[in-house]
Amino acid sequence: MNKYLKYFGIALLVIIIDQAVKMLVHFEMDFGSPGQIPIFGDWFKLHYTTNPGMAFGMELGSEYGKLFLTSFRLVAMVGIGYYLYHIISKKQPRLYIVCIAMILGGAIGNLIDSVFYGVWLNNAPYNATTPWFHGQVVDMFYFDIWEGYIPDWMPIWGGSYTALWPIFNVADASIFIGVAMILIFQGRFFPDKKEDDTAEGKKELDQISE
Repeated sequence: MNKYLKYFGIALLVIIIDQAVKMLVHFEMDFGSPGQIPIFGDWFKLHYTTNPGMAFGMELGSEYGKLFLTSFRLVAMVGIGYYLYHIISKKQPRLYIVCIAMILGGAIGNLIDSVFYGVWLNNAPYNATTPWFHGQVVDMFYFDIWEGYIPDWMPIWGGSYTALWPIFNVADASIFIGVAMILIFQGRFFPDKKEDDTAEGKKELDQISE
């Protein structure tokens, strides 16, 4: 049981830190540019904003788009949680399990915003049919690499004034780090099956020759 608590505890720690930072930002900072706090010059700032949709501010266009997105996040959270339990029981590489735990913690952190913040913080989108499951995700870390007007002919972001780098939160960072580490160390996490078969075959030949 301790092995499960250890890794699910990592996810819980991510959730606690994520929600604590969001509460501090919401209650202690002014929204938008007036409350912006420079950290390292003009290129890294704390900037309180909310994201009503997916990554990079994209939204589903229908009336029930936000409800669908939150429901999808809920299903994904359950799936990731089950997968984490499974790989712990199968004794997968520890670093890989930590990565999945970080992704789970980040997913739950943003899911809490989507499910509850429409009621707790009254930050549901203006056109929400009901605040439950319509809350917006709180973001605050802003790398101001470039800002400007995107030409109208560009898909998705065209015709808007936007930043090159999105504003994100602790949950987003946890998910990004978890995914990045899996990509970087995938050779260690998922060794080539052909190499395994070759090694196993060589071992059998050695046993026969003996």
